[in-house]
Amino acid sequence: MRQTKRLALYGMLAALALVLSYIEAMVPAFFAVPGMKLGLTNLVVLVALYRMGSKPAVVINFVRIGLTAMLFGTVVSLWYSLAGGLLSGAVMILLKKTGKFQPVTVSVAGGVMHNVGQILVAMAIMQTSAIAWYLLVLWVSGIVAGAVIGLLGSWMLKRLPEVHEV
Repeated sequence: MRQTKRLALYGMLAALALVLSYIEAMVPAFFAVPGMKLGLTNLVVLVALYRMGSKPAVVINFVRIGLTAMLFGTVVSLWYSLAGGLLSGAVMILLKKTGKFQPVTVSVAGGVMHNVGQILVAMAIMQTSAIAWYLLVLWVSGIVAGAVIGLLGSWMLKRLPEVHEV
């Protein structure tokens, strides 16, 4: 029974992240800057990280990345998402494990590192480091988006119970 509950919870959270990803794809860019997004799906990952732990957050994030790429994206978008998700997730997990950072800070670091991962993929695909300057633009968006998602996540974490025995 415990495995069934865990699978159901993972599935619901992955579905929520997928829906948020779809909604975000339907919203026009906030600015005239390519690559800038609010990162609504990171809200689900952040809450899962703090309420369920590292492994569920990673599983939910990668299920969402795979499904989003299959349903709405391309092979190239999969590489961008995987690089951003892997780097972002690793940094968020490490910062949370220290116990020294609040969810807002963890989220900001995740937002920035997501952009770093995507720029690294772009540099590999285009075979040039000339686009590294674009990190400055994306860092600003990553900080702002990470802070917004972190504040929303903190608000949700205060209202959601701990998940035990799932």
